[in-house]
Amino acid sequence: MLAHRVARQPLLNRIDGLAAAMLIAAVAMTPMGGWSAAHAFLDPVALAAGIGVGVTSSAIPYVCDQLAMARLPRATYSLLVSLLPATATVIGVIVLTQIPTARELAGVALVVLAVAAHRERLEPSAPATSRATATTWREACAGVER
Repeated sequence: MLAHRVARQPLLNRIDGLAAAMLIAAVAMTPMGGWSAAHAFLDPVALAAGIGVGVTSSAIPYVCDQLAMARLPRATYSLLVSLLPATATVIGVIVLTQIPTARELAGVALVVLAVAAHRERLEPSAPATSRATATTWREACAGVER
């Protein structure tokens, strides 16, 4: 829910907010694993592979998530995200020939069923005003008399 609210903030550019969050995460995590990976910075192949993995596994998916969150209703976005484990399972079976256990399949099924069964509460809507009333109110605020 917090990510959905941040994605819809008009004052904060969605992509800039994501970039700031990734920078903060990198600064927080580098002291823990930076020294053990320091030798990879001297190997151009390892450096290119690391950049490729970082862009394809973090940057592109998170940017797509932010853009989708800003445009889709929360329920629709939640449904699509809940289908990710099912999609990953199918790709794992087809591409990697990883056969999931019955327990893993049950977990994926439970997540998909829970989201499918969930219904968002409808909040009471504000009373509808007629176009004439709205126009009259605007004119009254502007000091125009009818």
